[in-house]
Amino acid sequence: MNLKILIATSNAGKAAEFRHMLKHDRLDWIDLSQLDPAPPVEETGQTFLDNANLKAAAYARHYGLWTLADDSGLEVEALNGQPGVYSARWALRHSAGQGDAANNALLLKQLADVPDEQRNARFVCALSLARPSGEIVVATHNNIEGRILRAPKGKNGFGYDPLFYIESLARTAAELSPDEKHAISHRGKALRAMKRLMDQTDWLTEQ
Repeated sequence: MNLKILIATSNAGKAAEFRHMLKHDRLDWIDLSQLDPAPPVEETGQTFLDNANLKAAAYARHYGLWTLADDSGLEVEALNGQPGVYSARWALRHSAGQGDAANNALLLKQLADVPDEQRNARFVCALSLARPSGEIVVATHNNIEGRILRAPKGKNGFGYDPLFYIESLARTAAELSPDEKHAISHRGKALRAMKRLMDQTDWLTEQ
């Protein structure tokens, strides 16, 4: 019987990326959309890894399941590393709406007077795996560098992908195919590191 592991997200795009990257013949992956609602987890951490740990531990304890959680977002140098851990709630925090479109619109407004050569940014992803007790077993993080365009380009991806231009590919993250994105993205790199950690440790035999 395969071990069931919860992906602590209800974001269909993110859950699909996790399943694609972490295939394993002994694991079955489910996400929050397949379970009864849980109390929301307060993301009070100061870093992405703090929040990934909080979410993994809380959902693991609530559902009694092994749980993998991430926290990811965008750090813009001209904004002193913001939106950072508030990336998904950036517009909401500024009373400027909510959701991807609102977040992107606000970011463009905040960077309107910033020259192209000063629009450097990075996507960051942290991942944490918790056992059903809430104990964190393994954790990792990674990033990808880019810069923020002045208008969105591309229809793929989600979040800030249409604004995030990757110099080496001369395309935004939203112009990449899923496989291209997995190969270079912050989440793809963090997931590969997580898979290596999961493969190298004996956590699967310690259930």
